[in-house]
Amino acid sequence: MSCLAVEGVTKSFGGLRAVDKVSFAIDDGELVGLIGPNGSGKTTLLNVVSGYERPDAGRVLLEGQPIHDRKPEQIAQAGLLRMFQLTRVFRRMSTVDNLLATGRALGLTHAQAAARAGQLLAELALERVRDLDAGQLSGGQQKLLEFGCCFMVPPRIALLDEPFAAVHPTMKEIMAGYIRVRHAEGQTFFIVSHDMPVIVELCTRTVCMNAGVVIADEETRAVLNDPVVIEAYLGGEAA
Repeated sequence: MSCLAVEGVTKSFGGLRAVDKVSFAIDDGELVGLIGPNGSGKTTLLNVVSGYERPDAGRVLLEGQPIHDRKPEQIAQAGLLRMFQLTRVFRRMSTVDNLLATGRALGLTHAQAAARAGQLLAELALERVRDLDAGQLSGGQQKLLEFGCCFMVPPRIALLDEPFAAVHPTMKEIMAGYIRVRHAEGQTFFIVSHDMPVIVELCTRTVCMNAGVVIADEETRAVLNDPVVIEAYLGGEAA
């Protein structure tokens, strides 16, 4: 059974069909990339998968159970944790309190949340800003904080939307390193990114969307050398 299955998902806004009969599955332990040009439907698809939009047709299954009719917080509690393209943190709460609040919302006791927050602050190099309000952090540090919130409780699948966008290379490597280690331990990831070098390095398999449909789904280098993908997204010739 797949960890996550998207089956014939369609979502329209007025006359625009943003996602058109999209289907794919992600197995336990996979690290899958999602690429495509701006406006291809990637974020709309993630919104459907994580409960922020309801599909017009099709369904989303987590561990074989339908989740497309659940609320976002219910989906998060079921084990699908989402990082957003536009960073979402509690700006007037401290760094550590952002992590604690997430842990408590996911069912940890205060002691469990405090211990886990301490681990993540160290692993993500955020210890020195633990007591600063999140709004005082740099954009990259806020990204790291939101990234950390996704792992307060190990998720069934981590859904990361442009985690590396506009992030300093040092912080990007901290995130990438964390992903590599957790993937080696069996964590499942679905990563949306325009950063092709990172996609090539991290993702063994990649899905490409264009104009709301999946145009490729196979080994990452094969996708990036697919003439249809190159024409739609990369704007060059196959390597």
